[in-house]
Amino acid sequence: MAAAKRAKGTAGRKVKDKWKAKEWYNVHAPKMFNEMVIGETPAADPELLIGRTAEVTVQDLTGDFSKMHIKLKFKITGADGHEAKTAFIGHDLTSDYVRRLTRRKKTKTDHVVDVVTFDHYHVRIKTMSIAERRIQSSQEEGMRQIIGITLVQMAEKMTLSDIVKAVISGDLAKDISKACRIVIPIKRLEIRKTEVLKIGDGEPESIIEEKPAPAPAPADAAETEQEAEPEEAAVEETPAEEADEEAAAEDADAEEADAEDAEDTDAEEADEEEADAEEADAEETPAEEADAENPEESPDQE
Repeated sequence: MAAAKRAKGTAGRKVKDKWKAKEWYNVHAPKMFNEMVIGETPAADPELLIGRTAEVTVQDLTGDFSKMHIKLKFKITGADGHEAKTAFIGHDLTSDYVRRLTRRKKTKTDHVVDVVTFDHYHVRIKTMSIAERRIQSSQEEGMRQIIGITLVQMAEKMTLSDIVKAVISGDLAKDISKACRIVIPIKRLEIRKTEVLKIGDGEPESIIEEKPAPAPAPADAAETEQEAEPEEAAVEETPAEEADEEAAAEDADAEEADAEDAEDTDAEEADEEEADAEEADAEETPAEEADAENPEESPDQE
């Protein structure tokens, strides 16, 4: 009976959907990475966001395909409305990338160094070096000593932003590799992992350069330029049109002059023909008069 009552009570009780009470929050990278949005996370209360971690590759932040094996880690430190703020806590390399670097008959040497930056951040740096051949343990110890001394000296002059930038670009690994050549040449050296142990002074500066957006031209200026272009074209075309009209007028005048000359020539020729005809008539007239005066003369008299 008691079990039946419990079953009935459970069946009649409504189960509250916890997802309906949750809201989505945008997760922003720290100022070091220009506060870009790196993801979203749900929570019923903003206080529950604090302490959550997020991972994102450098490719997602910068678009550089060659840095897709570097993972950056951020920790949510607070929320402002629906925007969650984070802090950089370290980086790591993907496991498949580390496996590709490891080869047979080559010695891989790992080392861990704790350093203090110029802005008093305590950072743990884990390196991974791969020699061209198998080396002795004494050579490994010599490499570890050089790596430890080099990292401590470099970190004292660099801020956290400088270290992170050098890790991502590979400059820090190159400098350490050059320092280790006095012991043995190293084929490859990578900063496998970093961890921020203690927060220092202030917030690290940005290490990503933003591309300046082209300044849009004012609409009025653009319209003025567009209106000015046709006017200039019209002004440029006007002298040409005037020259064409002058040339056409000159041609018309020349044609009229030629027509007048032709008419004058025809008139002169007509006058000459008339004059010749009159002279011919004048010469024929005396002979006809003479014939008219002596019509009675016969051939016998001649």
